[in-house]
Amino acid sequence: MYKVAILAYQGLATFEFGCAIELFGLPRPEYDQWYRAEVVTFDKSPVAATGGFLMSAKPVTSLSSYHTLIIPGWPTHQCGVSELIKQQLVKLYRRGGRIISFCSGAFLLAELGLLDGRCATTHWRYAALFQQRYPQVNYQDNVLYMFDGQIGCSAGSAAGIDLGIEVIRQDFGYVIANQVARRLVVSPHRSGGQAQYVETPVIKHHSQFSATLDWAIEHLQQPLIVNDLAEQAHMSRRSFDRHFRQALGMSAKEWINRQRLTLAQKQLEKGAVSVEQIAIRVGFGNAMNLRHYFRKYLGLSPTQYQGQFFSQ
Repeated sequence: MYKVAILAYQGLATFEFGCAIELFGLPRPEYDQWYRAEVVTFDKSPVAATGGFLMSAKPVTSLSSYHTLIIPGWPTHQCGVSELIKQQLVKLYRRGGRIISFCSGAFLLAELGLLDGRCATTHWRYAALFQQRYPQVNYQDNVLYMFDGQIGCSAGSAAGIDLGIEVIRQDFGYVIANQVARRLVVSPHRSGGQAQYVETPVIKHHSQFSATLDWAIEHLQQPLIVNDLAEQAHMSRRSFDRHFRQALGMSAKEWINRQRLTLAQKQLEKGAVSVEQIAIRVGFGNAMNLRHYFRKYLGLSPTQYQGQFFSQ
């Protein structure tokens, strides 16, 4: 079980805090293993949160018993950080612990130097201030989140949910992550991020593409091309390409590849068959193509992905 600390601080961002509780602090007895989360604070007095209410949290002076720390936002005007917070967060990182920040929480990580030389993001509203204050961080403005397995930061407030779902997927697998997402009534994946390991499900649009997408999913094993989808939608290729991108935010070719990649991830997590067999089953044809698209969209090989999953 992963022991998780959710950090409460003066000026606590209520929405981000609620997201952290919903993702990591809500009991889920239906699962054999789940997080054991506690709300902690380095403050001696009750924490004042946005919305004008006070809350109590477990006072701590050490994070040594925690595997993961969630930072649900952080005051952007606050440059200084107490020596105790700095010491404990750096210790957690150096011993291999995991630190996840939502929205403006990236400011705390950057202030401590934990994002130096890394790619990071935060809410677009704070982008200019973040880049001015922390030029040593490689700021990314076109992603929902950045996560390398140990340090993660999300863009806007709700993007913390996207990052949280990804953390759950890495810890407990694809199926449970999707179940949690459904209970939150959110998609397990939103386009916009790069090298995201979350499933890309079929999007059930109430549009002319619903039937086409369903048909395509049933035929992914075949040598499916974009012209096949256009024909199924009874549209010219040019019109189909334009409307498809407008509706789903990506090209039809990319959508096909991502759906095949999703199926490949499922098979790899089961660990029953070879990479070559999986490539044929999901429509990539051969292991070389499967490896290519794993590298392109996920930034790692199928073997690395499978090894990561089974090492958890």
